[in-house]
Amino acid sequence: MGPTPAFSRRDLIRRAAALGIVAVPTVSLLTACASGDSGSGNQVDKGKKSARNPLAVNESAPLEVVIFDGGFGQQYAKDAEAAYKKAFPQAQVKHSATQEIQTQLQPRFNGGTPPDLIDNSGAKQMDSGTLVAKKQLTDLNALLDAPSYDDPSKKVRDTLRPGVVEMGRFDGDETWILYYAYTVYGVWYSKTNLARLDAQYPETWDEMLKVCEAAKKKGIAGWTYAGKYPYYVPFSLYPFIAKIGGVEVLNRIDNLEPNAWKDPAVKAAFEAYYELYKKGYILQGSPGLTHIESQTAWNQGKALFIPNGSWVEHESQKTTPEDFRMAVGAPSGLDKSDKMPFGTIWASGGEPFIVPKNAKNPQGGMELLRMMLSRQSSQNFIKSVSSLTSFNGGTEGLALPPGLASSQEALAKAGRNVVNPRIQDWYVALQKEKIGVAALGEMMAGRLTPDEAIVKIQRFADDTAKDSSVKKYRHK
Repeated sequence: MGPTPAFSRRDLIRRAAALGIVAVPTVSLLTACASGDSGSGNQVDKGKKSARNPLAVNESAPLEVVIFDGGFGQQYAKDAEAAYKKAFPQAQVKHSATQEIQTQLQPRFNGGTPPDLIDNSGAKQMDSGTLVAKKQLTDLNALLDAPSYDDPSKKVRDTLRPGVVEMGRFDGDETWILYYAYTVYGVWYSKTNLARLDAQYPETWDEMLKVCEAAKKKGIAGWTYAGKYPYYVPFSLYPFIAKIGGVEVLNRIDNLEPNAWKDPAVKAAFEAYYELYKKGYILQGSPGLTHIESQTAWNQGKALFIPNGSWVEHESQKTTPEDFRMAVGAPSGLDKSDKMPFGTIWASGGEPFIVPKNAKNPQGGMELLRMMLSRQSSQNFIKSVSSLTSFNGGTEGLALPPGLASSQEALAKAGRNVVNPRIQDWYVALQKEKIGVAALGEMMAGRLTPDEAIVKIQRFADDTAKDSSVKKYRHK
């Protein structure tokens, strides 16, 4: 994923979402490793600021980049690094990729020798909230206020998709994270496989159940999901909750407010998803599948629907039939009392890029990001990984693959009805290990009822709210 598939890939989560073993660092571990507000004493001298070099990059200083090796691969970063090397021929660029972001980079943060630019994504991403709280990151406002790569009359921030800058902020005006990918989350499906059932994408939950029943009679499951990484389930469940009860329900959840998870909209959404299990509409064995295995089963036509992010088109391309006609659907509505219209969807930045405060060459890290936010780099990304970037453009003249074209259509249909739950980047451990694995995973496998899952999640949220070692964030 991007998410990653990180929740990121959507980090978040992406994607984001992720390759590798589920192992999210605890906040206490990250807190212990983060060394506070010590500045770097070994930063390279700045270069000479100019129109060509607005961030005053030292043109001969080395640059080190670490990319999460997930659903988006590495080529897009290598392409941008080649452009950096062309602009600064004397600079040596070191590129590395890993799925073990936290494992490999935590000791370097602790020792004051982190890389200059990091794609902090995947199952083993570092907890962004903790890094921000411990003042371990560089404020990226200098990048955002710099002239954009293609049009010097515009600032970088003015070329980004709505909400991207805000996502990188926590409790002030500083911008700590630049989310490079722009991920559309939802219920992914094959138009071809639905057509074989003479079905359209279901706009109501009753229609969803009818489609799943028709599929069951043909020996096809209605749904599958990444049972080993059940924090993929919220990619469609959270916007479903918002559609039922309004975006304010998600905001209260993000704010860790008492009893936020006991809202009737949450209960209704959980009960609807639990009904998929009770009626046998979930692919047998899904609780034991990785994201790759669940996507492969979906590609093979063993299930109609899968909650995922827009990185899935690139990540699953090796197993996707040519006539699959991949598409994303917004959550089906529950009933006429829903607060938000059909088309309400979750879309947000993914692939969280950070420049460590103690980086040797922070100007170089920001300059590479500036280059990545050019039209050419965005097109490289779009063409290579079938996903949008946070640069608001780049698709002109490109023949978009089916899933990406569907993502564009979904965004257009949603209009202002786009939600962006922040719990996935404000409280990574809570979202992935507690809510995802310990509660939603158990519910979808039939080992918890919806009511039991809600009680468990509320307790997890309350514990986080009371934990003084966890920095708290709120919607303004």
